[in-house]
Amino acid sequence: MNKVFLTGNLTRDPEMRTTQSGINVCTLGIAVQRRFANQQGVREADFFNVIAWRQLADLCGRYLTKGRKIAVVGSLQTRTYDAQDGTKRYVTEIQADEIEFLSPNDGSRPRDEAPARETQPVGAVHESAPYQPTQMVESDDDELPF
Repeated sequence: MNKVFLTGNLTRDPEMRTTQSGINVCTLGIAVQRRFANQQGVREADFFNVIAWRQLADLCGRYLTKGRKIAVVGSLQTRTYDAQDGTKRYVTEIQADEIEFLSPNDGSRPRDEAPARETQPVGAVHESAPYQPTQMVESDDDELPF
């Protein structure tokens, strides 16, 4: 089983992009404090990259900003690529299934300044801000990015 639960603060504003096939993707950086302090009494943090797809990506890109507290449920995924210097690099990311916005909204409008619109979540993706979803919509496994 590959399941990850994280709660932390965003280290930067979300980065939105669209794949060549038109699927929205949002990359988030999250800092998660460790449970215990080190020998100097300081609670260190671990930093993770989180990837959200489709409607979840849209909501994250629209409503989240650096410093907001979120909870993420997802799975670990490792990929490799060849760097410009010819070395092989490994990247481990969290593929988000659910993201819950934990810190209160400051009352400002979404980042793109468009009025908020209510939409329904897709499949197993659960978004809980800035509205409360009332109904789940079925989706095919063929629509999943992995």
